[in-house]
Amino acid sequence: MEKKKNDLPELRTLRTQNDDDLTVSGATLIDVAKVAGVSPITVSRALNQPQLVRPNTVARVQAAVQQTGYVKNMMAGALASNRSKLVSLVLPTISTPIFADMVQAASDHLTQHGYQVLLGLSSYEVWREEILVETILSRRPDGIILTGSVHTDSTRRRLQAARVPVVETWDMTASPIDMMIGFSHEDVGHAIAQHLLERGYRRITILTMPDPRATRRNQGLQAALAKQGIQVAAVQVMPLPSTFQLGREGAATLLESCPDLDAIVCSSDTLAHGVLTEAISRGLQVPQQIAVMGFGDLNFAAHTHPPLSTVRVDGSNIGRLAAQAILDRVDAGNKPVASKVTDTGFQLIQRGST
Repeated sequence: MEKKKNDLPELRTLRTQNDDDLTVSGATLIDVAKVAGVSPITVSRALNQPQLVRPNTVARVQAAVQQTGYVKNMMAGALASNRSKLVSLVLPTISTPIFADMVQAASDHLTQHGYQVLLGLSSYEVWREEILVETILSRRPDGIILTGSVHTDSTRRRLQAARVPVVETWDMTASPIDMMIGFSHEDVGHAIAQHLLERGYRRITILTMPDPRATRRNQGLQAALAKQGIQVAAVQVMPLPSTFQLGREGAATLLESCPDLDAIVCSSDTLAHGVLTEAISRGLQVPQQIAVMGFGDLNFAAHTHPPLSTVRVDGSNIGRLAAQAILDRVDAGNKPVASKVTDTGFQLIQRGST
């Protein structure tokens, strides 16, 4: 038994060295060394710890890498350090720009620290997310960033059992899987209701998509209106994903079914842009005859005619905080190091459409 204990570190070392020679391109570390005219150990140092190698030697190794097409096998480092340097980010969709700032900020922050991002798309379906999570966990990621807090029971159990740092984003809940960074959609709904009521709107309608976060905003809106004795005049649900065309079509449906409406609250700026266009094409004055409210403060919102009132969420901040939360947890050996729930808040932006 004592001999096996002594042999174990040597076996691990040999395995790491062998794995380091296996690359996607077929070229090995030894091939690079031969082209560069240096030893394999020098190649390894030049690639992994270039500060320890003379600059001209690093340049020769880099040139040899380009010539041979060598691709480093990251699994070798993962075996040695027990880290994959991979963080997965699961989004509902990339067809709408609302999540773009979060993705960019998280990716930039993780890349600066030597990590790569694996992107998965759930298409707003929790069963798709469940399949994605199972596949992602098989890659042994160092962390997972999810969008929202609605998951299947199987997904929650699997993530809790995996003991991988998990950050749920763009939402707020009292019972996160691990860490939560986002805001309250119900509070967004309350703020929109107060904003419209203060401006005298009473025949308020909703144009939305079957997104659980949008549903919670709508519930918050309706609850706040109900406290003032007002019911939503109509709700129109459009299919995913959110598009300008669906905004126009949804507005037309609402105006036909509820011609005396005086406000349309949209679940996205993209839908709201379509509503503005449809209203103006019908000769309606915005906001005198009809108010339009969006969500997301996308880059065009301030430049529509009239400028769109909306709700601003700092997606870049959410992305940076989520990435840093993963890094902090990894550095701490996956032990809790900070508050589980971080409320990033939101800002209601009043412009010319309300």
